[in-house]
Amino acid sequence: MSGRGGSGGAGLDWAGLMRAGLRDLRLHPDQFWALTPAELALMLGLGPASLPRMTRDRLAGLAARYPDAPGPSGARRSEPKGQDDGDG
Repeated sequence: MSGRGGSGGAGLDWAGLMRAGLRDLRLHPDQFWALTPAELALMLGLGPASLPRMTRDRLAGLAARYPDAPGPSGARRSEPKGQDDGDG
């Protein structure tokens, strides 16, 4: 993400970043300017390559470990301390 800096140092290619965010990612200007550099890099696929890619097998494994529905006994998952369901 380096570009032409007036002082000869490395700068940001603002025109390129704006083009990628506004045109390629189709972000609204408010959305673009609200992003952190890390979020924009991730959206542009410039994040760390060390993160494992989401495959069908990995997704199935995560779904098995963290199901959306209650278990076979119908028991609810415990709520974090300090929160209740409003029953009084």
